[in-house]
Amino acid sequence: MLAETDKRIARRKSEFRLIGVIHLLPLPGAPRYAGGMDEIVRRAVADARVYESAGFDAIEIENYGDLPFTKGRVEAATVAAMTRAALAVREAVGIPIGLNVLRNDALSALAIANVVAARFIRVNVLTGAMLTDQGVIEGNACEVQRLRARLCPQVEIFADVHVKHAAPLAPLPIEIAAHDCLLRGMADALILTGPATGAPVDLENLRRVRTALPKSRLFVGSGATPENAAELFRYANGIIVGTYAKRDGLTNNPVDPARARRLRRAVDRAG
Repeated sequence: MLAETDKRIARRKSEFRLIGVIHLLPLPGAPRYAGGMDEIVRRAVADARVYESAGFDAIEIENYGDLPFTKGRVEAATVAAMTRAALAVREAVGIPIGLNVLRNDALSALAIANVVAARFIRVNVLTGAMLTDQGVIEGNACEVQRLRARLCPQVEIFADVHVKHAAPLAPLPIEIAAHDCLLRGMADALILTGPATGAPVDLENLRRVRTALPKSRLFVGSGATPENAAELFRYANGIIVGTYAKRDGLTNNPVDPARARRLRRAVDRAG
């Protein structure tokens, strides 16, 4: 099993060193939806173009404005809206896109990814169980991997380990949780984050996972800045950035071109 997984990882080396997050405005059906998909699409496309112009390698699109999130399947209206926004982004830019359907709807994410030709999806809880503000969320790698095999085997799965805004139900060491996610959950890449959106990752956790899984594709999913990029790349293959790249460093704001370019330069300097 380990040798087979090593081969899978070797076939899919990460070309994504810098992924920018598009936080979609509240979608139809969400409590804060303001009406009209045109503005949601316009904002998503504008952010995507800034990321591409700044030299980002890929874009992750997520329904960040849809608070409070469901822990299970999202509504059909959410799937439709995310598909429309993702198609508009894909047509506007030439860099790859990915999907994250919050809080943990990997099945809908795969369905959208198949339609919009996305390269990856992000899954907050692929294996194990986490206590979150939505309640207990259990991983469902079995169903997720079977749907992927049937529908879109080319779409990669990036999976969080001890995801932010959550705590594991059992005190499982992070390197063991990462090992299970990669080898038993069949994730293509792992993501480590800080405790909350925009919060820096624990470098010791990052080191432990890298030491335990030296051949894994490992991303940092929160808290990356130009100041800490070099240190993060001692262990990580790439970073996923949303908050820092936004105007004034506020998650809900549009992407700031100057901040995005600053981050790209820092990643390039990190080697």
